[in-house]
Amino acid sequence: MTLSIYLLIAVGFLAAIYGIFRLTRAVRVYLTFRGKRLVSCPENHRPAAVRVAAGKAAMEAIAGNPRIQLSECSRWPERQDCPQGCLAQIEEAPKACLVWTIINRWYQGQECVYCHKPFEEIHWHDHPPALLNSDQKTVQWNEIPAENLQDTLETHQPVCWSCHIAETFRREHPESVVDRTSTPLRMTLYH
Repeated sequence: MTLSIYLLIAVGFLAAIYGIFRLTRAVRVYLTFRGKRLVSCPENHRPAAVRVAAGKAAMEAIAGNPRIQLSECSRWPERQDCPQGCLAQIEEAPKACLVWTIINRWYQGQECVYCHKPFEEIHWHDHPPALLNSDQKTVQWNEIPAENLQDTLETHQPVCWSCHIAETFRREHPESVVDRTSTPLRMTLYH
């Protein structure tokens, strides 16, 4: 083999390593900035639910430095032309403002209001917990707008998936539910 072939192999190898490095960086940027977040709007200092254009930032990370910008905001379309000053909060603590991080922290150390089972690590893709509102109705998280998260956490109580399903059935099909009196051998779900 000639020197030029070795040189081509070396250049190809370095290009592949550089490509893998850039691709890894793009994946890291995407994973860091995906998901709905709760920020304090710099204009009115009220909570706003936002989403970063994570896919676009990841693509820009392949070519160079990604530019972080919003793809959604609960204050849009009225304020769509805002300067997006809330991005500084996201860049400073990307995980802390994630809605799922905030909710997970809230559940830690709490127990279900019905069965008193303590909450452990939450798997949102499999039997997510719910909430009990002041009307004694259980609700799922996808029914609550993220911008109302702080108010919700102050006024609702935690409910495990199993109790949420049982209470939903009880509410929707009262004719199919039989309440039995509590005995020492039978656990009761109510206080």
